[in-house]
Amino acid sequence: MSVAARDSTKSNIFKSMKDITFEQTISHQCGVTMNDSVEARAIAEFMDQDPKVTVTYNPALIRIDGEGKLIFKMDEIGEFLGKEMTAEMFEVNTSTHYGRMVRVDDNTVILFGDMEEVMDYI
Repeated sequence: MSVAARDSTKSNIFKSMKDITFEQTISHQCGVTMNDSVEARAIAEFMDQDPKVTVTYNPALIRIDGEGKLIFKMDEIGEFLGKEMTAEMFEVNTSTHYGRMVRVDDNTVILFGDMEEVMDYI
């Protein structure tokens, strides 16, 4: 907005800091964004079988979101995929994640949305 336009309306779209309030909300969501690939599609299709999981397909990315925690079992995903899936392959396909990611063992990767629950693994 130009100075002339603002002066004519006598309004300001910006709030003073004293008028701004911050509310603290806690989300227990977690998720991963994966580069679109054969493996990522298999992971997404496998995880989409869980009704608590939301899978979103974008042109070059696949997003997998959940509430509480997401458990990725490499042997189950590999069986669904038709070839071996390792935690390393999973991590290569993951471009980003939110929540706390814990690699429990060579077969299990868990994403936690509840930071209190992850304390058992740290």
